[in-house]
Amino acid sequence: MALAAFALLAACAQKPAPTGFNDPLEANNRQIHDFNRSVDRAILRPLSSSFGNGPPGPVMQGVTNFAQNLDAPGAVVNNLLQGRPHFAAENTLRFVLNTTVGIGGLFDPASAIGLNGKVTDFGETLHVWGAGEGNYVELPFIGPSTERDLVGKIVDVGLNPLRYVLPKPEDNIVPVAKLASSLGDRARYSETVDSVLYDSADSYAQARLLYLQSRRFQLGQTSGEAGDDAFEDPYEDIYGQ
Repeated sequence: MALAAFALLAACAQKPAPTGFNDPLEANNRQIHDFNRSVDRAILRPLSSSFGNGPPGPVMQGVTNFAQNLDAPGAVVNNLLQGRPHFAAENTLRFVLNTTVGIGGLFDPASAIGLNGKVTDFGETLHVWGAGEGNYVELPFIGPSTERDLVGKIVDVGLNPLRYVLPKPEDNIVPVAKLASSLGDRARYSETVDSVLYDSADSYAQARLLYLQSRRFQLGQTSGEAGDDAFEDPYEDIYGQ
């Protein structure tokens, strides 16, 4: 409750929306980007090709739904820390409905009745609290990020209540489901992802631009064309962020 109250106060003092990028670690980031691209070329792209292109089939959609449902409890916690109880309530209802009627989250009856919820993470919580995005970084196996979102990713690992509820070895299903969902996303956006990683003149600069543009839009820091509701960052989906 105290953290939620702090979030409400911090929200009143948001920093101006960032422009451009801060990338003092570019040389090191480029080396990691080359490593991530080699992992994609050798592992992710060949594996994802077995999923097929285009909209996911029933099985893949079920895996995606299940993986997204696993994130709902963590989103509830972050909604509360952000001082957004209405989103916390909506995400709670989504999780309960999809876990019960949706058979563990394989189906998404919540969306069918207009209960769409609010996807969020601790990186957004830090943003609500007034933390700047920091320098741009690229992480091994994970991909584009910022210093603020890196902290958010670390905290989110321990913030999801399911981490402490699921017994062993059942808790291993969480990373397996997320990996399968990420491979499905890689297949779904195959053409665009390949264009970014292998066809652009500078895939690192292109990935950096796409990530920052997408993340700032997600946090409500962009407007106009950058704030188009149809905008999606397929490169981000490769790593399941």
